[in-house]
Amino acid sequence: MPLKPDLVFEGGNVGLDSVGCAGIPSLKLLTTHNTPLDRLFTTFEATSAATALASRFAAELRAEYPDLWPETIRALMVHSADWTDAMCQQFAQKSKARQRALDRLRCVGFGLPDLERSMWSASNTLALIVEDELQPFKKRAGGRIGSREMHLHDLPWPKSALQQIGDIDVELTVTLSYFIEPNPSSRNVAGKYSYASHQLRFDVKRPLESLEDFRRRINREARDAEHGAVNGPSEPDWLLGRERHRGSIHKDIWMGKAAALAERGQIAVYPAMGWWRTRKVLQRYDKKARYALVVSIRAPEVDVDLYNEVLTQVSVQQAVET
Repeated sequence: MPLKPDLVFEGGNVGLDSVGCAGIPSLKLLTTHNTPLDRLFTTFEATSAATALASRFAAELRAEYPDLWPETIRALMVHSADWTDAMCQQFAQKSKARQRALDRLRCVGFGLPDLERSMWSASNTLALIVEDELQPFKKRAGGRIGSREMHLHDLPWPKSALQQIGDIDVELTVTLSYFIEPNPSSRNVAGKYSYASHQLRFDVKRPLESLEDFRRRINREARDAEHGAVNGPSEPDWLLGRERHRGSIHKDIWMGKAAALAERGQIAVYPAMGWWRTRKVLQRYDKKARYALVVSIRAPEVDVDLYNEVLTQVSVQQAVET
């Protein structure tokens, strides 16, 4: 089951009176009235206000980047979100960071999005956006439906710059966004893999893992995913680990040393179970699925121009290819 909500926006506040909670206009958000001939302005609150702010956020992103897919707009909104100090203090009693993160996710999602962060990249922050599609399943010999393909993306990290600050703590944030096709039947949707047409997952190459070992591990995880198994990463440096494989938008944060991140040069996107595979009679197993992948690294403690490092690296690659 997905962890909801994905995000939160300001929805105003409530006051207290002798009875309990009270709606006070001065604590609500100001908006235009639906009948301007009667009055120009009114107030609103709670999910109505938050939904309007979320729509405005998405519209501003789309206006700035009109060619981006809806999957990407959604990914950028979630990718830019963070928990406020108040959100963190609310669940500070748990001793383990992963449990605190899961408790926050179940209450406020990934937190409050930041429009500037979703649009611009600071010199010590670098973001990579991938828009692609894959065919999750195929019909094999004998009529059995199985997984068809996975995607492996190279991450153009400035390896020399990361090794230069090897002992500095850095953050790697990955967000994978896609839309599922709901099961067309009103029945048979109680199972864990019955509602979504397909699922996608991601994983990142480990520092001491060769590229071939990484491919073999992802192939093994993809085969396990065919049977609904969730054998996500066992690395403790991921904030959510295997718990990130819920719903149709997945975000996780890896925290470690820059030298270790320098060796994480590939990320894989691969399919998991869905009714496109299990309901063969509907013949949806040959459909393709779009996805958006956003990956960013941040080195908050140092002033390293990661953007220009990557720009130089990409320019050299293009010159060689030309």
